[in-house]
Amino acid sequence: MKILVTGFEPFGESRINPSQMLVKTLSETHDPQVTLVTAVLPVDQAAAPDMMQALIGRHQPEAILAFGLAMGRSKISLERVALNLKDFRIPDNQGVTITDQPIHPQGPPAYYSTLPLQPMLSALVAVGIPAELSLSAGAYLCNLVFYTMMHTLALSSPGTASGFIHLPALPEQAAQADKPLPSMDFSLMQKAAHILLNELAVSLK
Repeated sequence: MKILVTGFEPFGESRINPSQMLVKTLSETHDPQVTLVTAVLPVDQAAAPDMMQALIGRHQPEAILAFGLAMGRSKISLERVALNLKDFRIPDNQGVTITDQPIHPQGPPAYYSTLPLQPMLSALVAVGIPAELSLSAGAYLCNLVFYTMMHTLALSSPGTASGFIHLPALPEQAAQADKPLPSMDFSLMQKAAHILLNELAVSLK
């Protein structure tokens, strides 16, 4: 079983991104039958979706877990919907800002996550990890990659389980913030990622 796991490089004023750190440390899962393919995506509105499409084409994964950072959230957010919308509140790392544009003009308005969200949520909460279901991944790069991923799979591998997970800020980021900012210890994020991968693997068997 091959699972693609992606994160993002740092963006905005922060020099770290927990999703990048998580992807780089996920070298194994509790299930020896699972092979992880990991990648860190650029915060670039042109390069990031192209890289996701290339990863899908090259590796043909049975499932995809895409992670990103959502500053200000206090829980791990399991995203339900990818919107066909680009509406950036801040520029990407190339300085590009986009307002109210579709990702794919001929694509559907939205795609639903095909991850086992309810079992994932229950498994996280059962061990005391703050988690929630979230309606959408916003309209920035996380949503852009989420929608691109789902659109690519709908055309090439519609049975592939895939979705997007948002992570809170790290304590290091909260310490540098000029106002109160929720955070989560990185070790707890790592524990959550292994639980998510386990639940995903079980759903694919």
